[in-house]
Amino acid sequence: MIEVIKRGPIAKSDEELSILDKIKECDGTTLDISGEPRKIINADDAEKLLKFLKEPGNKYTKICFSNTSFGHEAALVAQPILSSIKGQLSEVDLSDFVAGRNEEEALEVMNIFSLALEGSDLRYLNLSNNALGEKGINAFGALLKSQYNLEELYLINDGISEEAAMAISDLIPSTDKLRVLQFHNNMTGDEGAVAISKMVNYSPLLEDFRCSSTRVESEGGIALAKALGKCNHLKKLDLRDNMFGVEAGLALSKAVSAFNDLTEIFLSYLNFEDEGSIALANALKDSAPSLEVLDLAGNEITAKAAPALASCIASKQFLAKLNLSENELKDEGAIFIAKALEEGHDRLCEVDLSTNLIRRAGARRLAQAIVNKPGLKLLNIDANYISDEGIDEVKDVFKNFPNVLGSLEDNDPEGKDYDEEEEEEEVGGEDEDELESKLKGLEIKH
Repeated sequence: MIEVIKRGPIAKSDEELSILDKIKECDGTTLDISGEPRKIINADDAEKLLKFLKEPGNKYTKICFSNTSFGHEAALVAQPILSSIKGQLSEVDLSDFVAGRNEEEALEVMNIFSLALEGSDLRYLNLSNNALGEKGINAFGALLKSQYNLEELYLINDGISEEAAMAISDLIPSTDKLRVLQFHNNMTGDEGAVAISKMVNYSPLLEDFRCSSTRVESEGGIALAKALGKCNHLKKLDLRDNMFGVEAGLALSKAVSAFNDLTEIFLSYLNFEDEGSIALANALKDSAPSLEVLDLAGNEITAKAAPALASCIASKQFLAKLNLSENELKDEGAIFIAKALEEGHDRLCEVDLSTNLIRRAGARRLAQAIVNKPGLKLLNIDANYISDEGIDEVKDVFKNFPNVLGSLEDNDPEGKDYDEEEEEEEVGGEDEDELESKLKGLEIKH
């Protein structure tokens, strides 16, 4: 069942505010009525807001009705107006346009808009934030079935279940021109991911793919990875916050080798562990020469994977943002990463190794390695186990750039790593300075 999401209070009446103040842009080619405040749109409001689209010979090609709440009567007013200009429209944004409506009315409104725009030749379509579900997708069926030249499709936060994903895959007749496909924050699951992968499989021009926070596990992750292997033009990939696991990570590493144009990759919280992360690092090392963003946070990565990660990072001289937070790199891994960042990397802006069980030696080496990068804005090493002496040393390194060093309020100088304690009991442990000295001369292969 659809649950139309209420995003804040809807102003039902405001005598001081003209409905025309909702218009953010009206320049003869774009009509954008997404301005604040959110407002219930009645029939009279619709007449006033859409009157510009009725002008003879108008040349409007882009419409945005987001941040509104169209009811049944308002939709009936919009229907003939949109039908009259659908042949000239190229971009339609109907995200968040039925806020607060009950399911029955929301579906009616979606169906009316869908029929009004059926047969349009769109390059951009945004249906995000409407809690569509399978019923909502089918309500937009007439519009979706008539789209052969879509270049950008956004279905973010839409309650896209397995069934809804299958419906999308079945309804859209062609994706061979698709460049952007985004499904963030849905409940797609494995079967839904398999359906999406079929779309990806027939989207050879895809440049930007986002399927983050979609409850996809190993089977769906593997299916997506295999399909992405055919997307040789991919520039941005975001698969964050799913339950892929090691096998999906290995499958994705095979696809990554084809991504020579990749500039941003977000693979945090995917449970890749060392095995999957090493495979991905090795694959990325030999591809994506212009990579600017690398995010592998929260993947249970230990120092075992650090040499492979360091080798990959050393080869990415355009890197601007590196996020390896919430892993288990410890000092040894941190020193490897520091070594990789020492030479070049003049575009580096942000480095995040927070929550990594790092102590004094690792923190000091990271600070020394990147403090003089000309564009550096943030080093985040909070929530580690850095001693008070280590904190003082890091602050001294950044004494000329105090605003670059992130907060250290969650650092725990007394923090204990139980695995490390066991090692110390067995072999006597290793002094932090000894560890740094031992690793100082290491060479990063790249």
